[in-house]
Amino acid sequence: MDTTFATYKSLTRNMTRTLALKAAEPSVALETKHFLATIPKIKTVDAFLKNTRAFTYAMNAFGLGDMAYAKGYMRKVLTEGITDKKSFANRLNDERFVAFAKAFDFDSYGPLTTTRAAARQDVADAYVRQTLEVDAGAENEGVRLALYFEREAPKVKSAYGLLADPALWKVLKTVYGFPTAMAAAAIEKQAAAVTQRLDLADLQDPTKLDRLVRRFTARWDADQGLNAPVLALFNNNGVGSGMGMALLNLRYGG
Repeated sequence: MDTTFATYKSLTRNMTRTLALKAAEPSVALETKHFLATIPKIKTVDAFLKNTRAFTYAMNAFGLGDMAYAKGYMRKVLTEGITDKKSFANRLNDERFVAFAKAFDFDSYGPLTTTRAAARQDVADAYVRQTLEVDAGAENEGVRLALYFEREAPKVKSAYGLLADPALWKVLKTVYGFPTAMAAAAIEKQAAAVTQRLDLADLQDPTKLDRLVRRFTARWDADQGLNAPVLALFNNNGVGSGMGMALLNLRYGG
């Protein structure tokens, strides 16, 4: 059985080719063809929500497929837009909704919204990438997490962004051994613990980002009981029992 990192690396070594192969799969190609043919004809929020197939495709592209049923909720996301900092999407603690409202910004562009690449090809590209990650996760959750981290971590601007994203946080918890009890601490202390271990600028450096992914996949395999000798390479950078106890003390205000 391949290690998580070996599978991740085989997919990302030539990501352009990997995505092209995924896009060419019959089920993906069929849904993408329908979306690209349909979306330019949609001119209003109501029409978008009523076209269940196109709307669900778009929701899946942004990793929001499990919310496709919540059309009343998404109507509020779309109608209030993102221009106002107090809009519904901007008040949600989830950047996926902001990205969705930005792509389908009927509030700003009206009937021209779906003529923009942001609402057409960019969404199709996101759908293919999202499908790749979901399919990889069906075989190995660690691969899906690694792919997601590689894609989303560079966009994060603060430790709070890492804490707010369950998938990104799962990767960091695995890499640094942050204890589950850390969730009981004040959010400011959680953020401080993250920045003590991670220089956020490293997420912008492809080499350092790759190293973080390597550390994650090695520890992930070890936690799953798989043979991962590469883990020894990172022992000096891991979180020892002293660090673990210090983090546990966060819940007591220490």
